[in-house]
Amino acid sequence: MSTRLATGGRLIDRSKQQSFTFNGKRLTGHAGDTLASALLANDQMLVGRSFKYHRPRGIVASGGEEPNALMGLGEGHRFEPNQRATTTELFDGLSAQSQNHWPSLETDIGAVNAAFSAFLPAGFYYKTFMKPRAFWKHVYEPFIRKSAGLGRAPDAEARDPDTYEHFHAHVDTLVVGGGLAGLEAAKRAGAAGGRVLLVEQSAQWGGRAPVDGGEIDGHSTEAHVARLLADLEAMENVTLRSRCMGAGVYDHGYVLAYERLSDHAPQAKGPRHRLWRIRAGQVITATGAIERPLPFAGNDIPGVMLASAVRDYLVNWAVSPGDRTVVVTNNDDAYRTALALRRAGLAVPAIIDARVLPKDSPLMAEARAKGIRILQGHAIDHVIGGKRVRGVAICSHAGEGGAVIEEIACEAVAMSGGWSPVVHLWSHCGGKLIWDERRVMFRPDPDQPPTGEKGQPMVTVVGAANGALSLQEVLDDAARLGDEPAPQASAEAETPLAPVWMMPQGASIKHRMKAWLDYQNDVKVSDVQLAAREGFESVEHAKRYTTLGMATDQGKLSNINGLATLSGALGATIPEVGTTTFRPPYTPISMGAIAGQARAEIFQPVRETPIHGWLDANGAEWEPVGQWRRPYAILRPGESTHDAVMREVTNTRENLGLLDASTLGKIVVKGPDAGKFLDMLYTNMMSTLKPGKCRYGLMCNENGFLIDDGVVARIDDETFLCHTTSGGADHIHAQMEDWLQCEWWDWLVYTANVTEQFGQIAVVGPKARKLLEAIGGMDVSQESLPFMGWAEGELGGIPVRIFRISFSGELSFEIAVKAGYARQLWDLLMTVGRQFDVMPYGTEALHIMRAEKGFIMIGDETDGTVIPQDLGLDWAISKKKTDYLGKRAQQRPDMTRDDRWKLVGLETVDGSVLPDGAYAVDEGENANGQRNVQGRVTSSYHSPTLGRGIAMGLVRHGPDRMGEVIRFAKSDGTTMIEARIVDPVFYDKDGEKQNV
Repeated sequence: MSTRLATGGRLIDRSKQQSFTFNGKRLTGHAGDTLASALLANDQMLVGRSFKYHRPRGIVASGGEEPNALMGLGEGHRFEPNQRATTTELFDGLSAQSQNHWPSLETDIGAVNAAFSAFLPAGFYYKTFMKPRAFWKHVYEPFIRKSAGLGRAPDAEARDPDTYEHFHAHVDTLVVGGGLAGLEAAKRAGAAGGRVLLVEQSAQWGGRAPVDGGEIDGHSTEAHVARLLADLEAMENVTLRSRCMGAGVYDHGYVLAYERLSDHAPQAKGPRHRLWRIRAGQVITATGAIERPLPFAGNDIPGVMLASAVRDYLVNWAVSPGDRTVVVTNNDDAYRTALALRRAGLAVPAIIDARVLPKDSPLMAEARAKGIRILQGHAIDHVIGGKRVRGVAICSHAGEGGAVIEEIACEAVAMSGGWSPVVHLWSHCGGKLIWDERRVMFRPDPDQPPTGEKGQPMVTVVGAANGALSLQEVLDDAARLGDEPAPQASAEAETPLAPVWMMPQGASIKHRMKAWLDYQNDVKVSDVQLAAREGFESVEHAKRYTTLGMATDQGKLSNINGLATLSGALGATIPEVGTTTFRPPYTPISMGAIAGQARAEIFQPVRETPIHGWLDANGAEWEPVGQWRRPYAILRPGESTHDAVMREVTNTRENLGLLDASTLGKIVVKGPDAGKFLDMLYTNMMSTLKPGKCRYGLMCNENGFLIDDGVVARIDDETFLCHTTSGGADHIHAQMEDWLQCEWWDWLVYTANVTEQFGQIAVVGPKARKLLEAIGGMDVSQESLPFMGWAEGELGGIPVRIFRISFSGELSFEIAVKAGYARQLWDLLMTVGRQFDVMPYGTEALHIMRAEKGFIMIGDETDGTVIPQDLGLDWAISKKKTDYLGKRAQQRPDMTRDDRWKLVGLETVDGSVLPDGAYAVDEGENANGQRNVQGRVTSSYHSPTLGRGIAMGLVRHGPDRMGEVIRFAKSDGTTMIEARIVDPVFYDKDGEKQNV
């Protein structure tokens, strides 16, 4: 049985007992324990069930690479699924529940799946859930949804009571990893004088060095680590953060780190987690290496653990996984585990070594001297046991298995298949790997590092993460970062490992079907070989077909063994097969940390215009437009929203209306190449626009779909002001920068989003010019300020820029003013405008008036699949330009087919209002038994101007079907409304009103 030893445990405080529960059973541990070490100390070997076959699963590792010991932690509002027991620090009152079983962990009905494992190989779901078709909705989909996922999601009503924060840091050097190499690297970086930040994901410093032993400059490794820490803490330019994981490395020295501040002390005040956003001049990764499992039959039975993990539990927490532990290995490092077990007074019946060495290595000789039996050239045929290890069957490694030489009784198996450097951070932003044949590992290629904006190496790797596995190699590798010579270490020399990707090496299919690569997703050696036979030769394809490495551990234990198995099946070398893609974060980050303080009322900042206060005080009914709040309508006491909208439209058409248009995006584009740049962004020509003039433009993405529209004004020869939709300003500005920085980086163009720097007020209606003339200060006559022109001057002593543009079809002036003057100008317009029956109006009146004129609205007439040609906007596409974003995409066959839905106007036969989004039904049904459709409503309103319902819609062959009556379904799917296809311009088709 696994138990707590009477002595030892460098990390625990035996004077402080802590109580916790596992599946409702009360257990005890000590301060300094992890949940995993405390469970093992209480002989809790079975901790979970696998995903597909629900096989019993035990603790395998001791760190973030653990695939099995995933728990639901906490209760109620603090419940959190899928937390690793190996990285969860024990605290008094901790509550943990195992996952993926029913009705209990010990008795799981899902284990019946194992009996059908021959029928559930890799990719079975791609073949099984295809026929009969009718089963999908009522049988297959409900079953899959119920089976999907590990653990359970928190209750929908639960609200996280903890707080989280983001922290920004700028440093010269960031060191990720607080092991021996990281400490040495940070000390040298600190001595150079720059600002240094050192982060370590665990609560302890030193990594494996204090566990593995050895001496450095005549002192124990633990004492050397303590001295390094003291030196670093004395440096004012060095910051140390434990419990802080380097999550991802991105371009330009941008790094995310994830700090767990109070997981170990939930009653502590302050934020629970902190997400660091770091800008570093140089990144040094000292992230260590992960031990690989060995594939053999039954290597997933609880009690089979990594040899390094057995050593960790023994030395750090005084926990023994069993009284008798068999060690199986292909390298010398596992002998350290055997020796540590013997020093603790525990039995090691045998060390099973796949190698046959001409003479004993120093570690092997020491093991023999301790009386440990060593079987060279042997392998584990299979592990004996079910819910825990009871023994192992031994065979020759050179055979096929089945010819068992002997059985050895034991309670635990410590396996070691070599080490894989943790190269994730190096690879996140482009660092390449090379295969090291001697060490049998992928390690960073120093000739192909991640590079900064000037092509300089941005990330440096030291220590075991760089393939340096011995104590002296680690010290020497870190020392190359400074002038100080490396300390001298004394540790046992090691002989090279032998690559072992299956035990025994010629294992039969019976053995391969029980040899596990991915413990969480139940991927076996036979599954990967099946994928290769079925043509999934790309490592990325094989990964997705088998789900190898797609669990929450992201293949930290399984990937290299899986790659080797795939390469063997394909008859290729491991470097020819390559690796899968490493993506951040390195280990999962809480959603709370990602969100930071963006929750509840500050989940998304609310943006208010300078005129917001006046509108709010005068009855505005608000609606969200992106992050902005815009008035849907301005209600009078006792007035309904509908009546207010009708009043606003009528008054604006007959007299005078004011609209707060400050939310419209305003982006300045400036530089010698500004015209050329805008010619590529817009479908029409902007470089030919004269200063003092405006032009309407459409913007598409590279797929040809319409994403924004607006008026562009040319300020001078090198300056343009681009207006965008309210919700699109930030996105469009980001797209501009994306193209400038990534594609047209040598063009001399600069952009600035000045949306919030200006207020903008639309003065609209037949009396608009009279109002501005009454205020005085500028000539706004048709001759001085024609349609689609702009001018600067003063109105009532306020500096303004007036654009003669219209989105209503009426005489309209849009007045831009610095944000600080916007409320003053609004008050002036309202005061003077009373004699002209001025009335503010909201967005719904705006929408009705633009629909009456047939003007499109991004987001209504567009949905991400619409191109300008669908909307009859061919006139806004330049025939002179050779290219613009989306031009080639719009020439694809699907974009030019003659049955695309086109924009039309729609008038109901009975004058009613069509439901927004309603579909125009057609004859017949499609292959899914659904009614065919031939179009849909994009915008629909009651027009007080016309006294009837009007709508715009996309209809197949619409412009060629003028006058035809088609039917639209209401939301019940059966009630139909008839509507006639008409011209989309319902009002003032010739534009006489806006051109006065």
